[in-house]
Amino acid sequence: MLDASPDAYELKLYLAKIVCEPGWKWQQREKPLANYDLFYVWSGEGEVVLNGQAYPVEKGSCFLFRPGDHTSATHNPQKPLVLTYIHFDVNVPVKFVPKPYRILQDTFEFEHLLARYVRLFLVKTFAAEEEARLVLKQLIIHLLRNDLEEPVERKASNQLTESIHEVANYIRQHPGESHRVDDLAARAGLSPRYFSVKFKELIGSSVQTYMIRTRIERAQHLLLHAGMNVTEVADALGYRDIFFFSRQFKQYTGKSPSEIR
Repeated sequence: MLDASPDAYELKLYLAKIVCEPGWKWQQREKPLANYDLFYVWSGEGEVVLNGQAYPVEKGSCFLFRPGDHTSATHNPQKPLVLTYIHFDVNVPVKFVPKPYRILQDTFEFEHLLARYVRLFLVKTFAAEEEARLVLKQLIIHLLRNDLEEPVERKASNQLTESIHEVANYIRQHPGESHRVDDLAARAGLSPRYFSVKFKELIGSSVQTYMIRTRIERAQHLLLHAGMNVTEVADALGYRDIFFFSRQFKQYTGKSPSEIR
């Protein structure tokens, strides 16, 4: 579905966010599903049976039912399901179709997109169908991205990843500052040792190497495009010793600052 343009998505009027009644159940019909159905659980407890296989469902449970699937579902009346369903078709041959089932851990963005999709039709917004196709494509991309992620035990959490990248971006935005690892770790909410390990794992270099590299990259830019001389650049980037700056610059670029300028 990643290869299908938004225009290829055929929207169906079968869509809603609902709170299931205590006695609710989704009985299997004689005929299988005729189109795709994106089925997401906001809260509650229950069970979905897909092509004879039972899946316990809870907040974050998400299915992409396909044409030809046989489905049924029940729920706990004391903890009724709150769910969104969106029916659609794709009018071109597709590959990279999301897996039928997953439990989403980071649900905020996905739920925002679901709510946006349903709201477009509830209030009959101008150009609702055009935007809905774009939102639906985003939802599919979100599922594909989730499917392609490594297992949880082999990857850092999304929150940890975002924290590390935020710190890396902070270093890049302030290349002239003398960053202490303890301060950077505190910014990420981690211990210095754990921060250093995860920084290297996610960014691909140690904190110290990354700081030097970003500083040298900024120095190259200033020498080439800002009209600054070597002394001015060294001073702007926090180097007290111009000879040390020149030596480090050549170590990383293969050329002296004056040659670059």
